[in-house]
Amino acid sequence: MSAARVVLLRHGVTDWNDDGRFQGQTDVPLNDTGRAQAAAAAEVLSGFGVSRIFASDLGRAAETARIVAARCALPVVTDPRLQEVNVGSWTGRSIEEIGAAVPDFWPALREGRDFRRSPEGETATEAGQRVALALLDHAEAAADGEVLLAVGHGLSLRVGALLLMGLDYSCARLFRGLENCHWVVLEPGGVYWRLRTYNAGVA
Repeated sequence: MSAARVVLLRHGVTDWNDDGRFQGQTDVPLNDTGRAQAAAAAEVLSGFGVSRIFASDLGRAAETARIVAARCALPVVTDPRLQEVNVGSWTGRSIEEIGAAVPDFWPALREGRDFRRSPEGETATEAGQRVALALLDHAEAAADGEVLLAVGHGLSLRVGALLLMGLDYSCARLFRGLENCHWVVLEPGGVYWRLRTYNAGVA
């Protein structure tokens, strides 16, 4: 058995997103704009034929999922494997602060080299691997033809999708970062999943 499609949705915007601060696995809530984004996305995604909804257990993703689920009349199942990259001691700091404090930060991003997000944190690949495994588990447990929705976080969803397509972190720089309440549509099948839609959203 396998799902026909898996839709990956990034959560709505938070105050920390607006401030350009690393959130990682800190439980930062949606702001009012984020809730409005989720409601707008729900109107579109309700037409996708989604049959099951999974979400990171972090509040910003879980609330986004609940807003979509209410429109689809479906429950939400949380899965902590869908959490964002753990950024450890970078939590709450701005990207400019980290860029100034970590000399290799900007060169690594430009060159497509993965790195640990703080001494205590994860690499993007480690986070992407756990997200990919979660998506594989849910897709394989689905009935043939089902459409699944997984609500999570920008970087871990993006890298998880790449890994499922047979790509690695070095390719991440070729894909624009997943915007708040934008989605990716993947088609499971064979060794590698196929990309159908990337970074779609409500204008």
